[in-house]
Amino acid sequence: MPKPFAIYHEHPDWFRPLFAELERRDIPFVRLDPRAHVYDPAEKSSPYALVFNRMSPSAYLRGGVQGMFFTLGFMAHLERLGVPVVNGSKGFAIEISKARQLTLLESLGLPYPKARVINHASKAVEASEGLRFPIVVKANIGGSGAGIVKFASRDVLAAAASANQLDFGVDHTALVQEYIPARAQHITRVETLGGKYLYAIKVYTTGESFNLCPADICQRADGVELVRAACPVNAPKTGLKVEGYTPPPEVISACERLMQTAGIDVGGIEYMIDDRDGKLVYYDINALSNFVADAVNVVGFDPFARLVDYLVKRAS
Repeated sequence: MPKPFAIYHEHPDWFRPLFAELERRDIPFVRLDPRAHVYDPAEKSSPYALVFNRMSPSAYLRGGVQGMFFTLGFMAHLERLGVPVVNGSKGFAIEISKARQLTLLESLGLPYPKARVINHASKAVEASEGLRFPIVVKANIGGSGAGIVKFASRDVLAAAASANQLDFGVDHTALVQEYIPARAQHITRVETLGGKYLYAIKVYTTGESFNLCPADICQRADGVELVRAACPVNAPKTGLKVEGYTPPPEVISACERLMQTAGIDVGGIEYMIDDRDGKLVYYDINALSNFVADAVNVVGFDPFARLVDYLVKRAS
């Protein structure tokens, strides 16, 4: 028997289409749970042909906080053994730090919302100096919109800080960042695979929710209902609408350069046009991409088929 692929994940539903595609091709695989795992640093070989890291930065919301930093060590261990690792230690370190994402964007000369990084509530008001309100306070480790709160004024922010109401998340670090009103009430998400452009979508939002998970989207922009194979049957409808989109060549090039530098093999980048001045800003880098719901009807092909093609190529 060939060595199996290992899919390292904790979310119960997001990756069902991936499992179905692997089963359709008779590719052996096992599931590893980051919430309760063990490895031996002294081992000299691995039982896996490839390990695909699907650990989510929002795992702490589902009782998985113990997997967050453990994953960094496990990925480094696998890499030492020479196991092909998809979204390895370098990319995952970017995934779980919004602060590091801003440093990466700055190093590449790419625009992003003006921000400060803090580690104590007493610094929140000071950090907001020079920023345009409203602002958001973002937990450094988030995911699915978790740990993001918008503040309309400096007084409201000061009151929340004094009352110890700011959520700094599991590493006690946060961003104080300008809130960007999205032009035409949409953001754009660019998906990449193997450091190359795969597809892009526009996600239409009211701006009141920060959870823009593409697998949870209900409708195309023309009102057609989407089949959400990656979510439970009884999942609540989010009200989000989506349409396929091709960004300008310079944006595609920037996204490819960003993911290649970050070491993220499979992931998404989100950007928007600031309605105040018409400037493009990149604001989120994701190493965990579960693809848009009903992709064939949105972007014209099944990204999970291409993803498995990529995994097979990496394993060989």
